[in-house]
Amino acid sequence: MLAGVQQTTYNQAISQRFRGYLPVVVDIETGGFNAQTDALLEIAAVILQMDADGNLAPGETVSCHVQPFEGANLDPKALAFNGIDPDHPFRDAMPERQALDHIFGPVRQAVKGSGCKRAILVGHNAFFDLGFVNAAVDRTGYKRNPFHPFSTFDTVTLGGVAYGQTVLARTAIAAGMDWDANQAHSAIYDTLKTAELFCRIVNRWQQLDDQRPWLEAASSAE
Repeated sequence: MLAGVQQTTYNQAISQRFRGYLPVVVDIETGGFNAQTDALLEIAAVILQMDADGNLAPGETVSCHVQPFEGANLDPKALAFNGIDPDHPFRDAMPERQALDHIFGPVRQAVKGSGCKRAILVGHNAFFDLGFVNAAVDRTGYKRNPFHPFSTFDTVTLGGVAYGQTVLARTAIAAGMDWDANQAHSAIYDTLKTAELFCRIVNRWQQLDDQRPWLEAASSAE
C-alpha cells in the first residue's frame, strides 16, 4: 500500500510553534516488540500543516510495506494481532533502505518547506515507533534521518491529560472522533487517527488561551 507524494505549500509559521521542529505523525506495524530483533513490516507518516490561524491539520500522507530484514524475528502472535502476512504476493513490500527513502524524502522536503530544522515524531506510544525507526536507520547505515533521535510527542500522555484516556480507540472516541475497529492496527489508519487526535488536542489548547507564548519566546530571543 503506497500513498502518493503530493506537492504541498507549507506555512512557515509552524516553525515557531514547536521550537523549529516539524511534527510528523508515525505509526509502524512489526513482527514483535524488540526493535533490534523483530521485523519492521509497515510504516506510515502524516506530515502536519498549520493554517493562517495557527491551527494544525493532517497534510501529506506517505506509507509502505517493508520486507523483513535478513534474520528478522516474526512472532506469530504479533502477526495475528496486526493481520499482516509477510509472504502475501500482493504486498509490494520494500527493502528497509528503500522504505526509509520513501518515507524520509517527503519529510525532509516538508521540514525545509516549513522553515524547520528537523522533524519530531508524534506517535501513540511514540518511543516504540521511534525505536523501530532508529533500529532500521542503524541497520541500513542511513545518513539523512530527518527525525530527532530521541525527542517525541506522545498522544498517550496528551490523551490522558486532555480526555482521561490512554488507549488510542478510547481516546479518539472521547475526543468525538469516528473510529472503525475493522481498520484499526493498520499503520496508515492508526497514523491518520493519531494525527487527527494530536491536532485536536493542540488546537483545543490554543482555543482556550489567546496568548501565544511560543511567539513571545521567539520575539524575545531575537
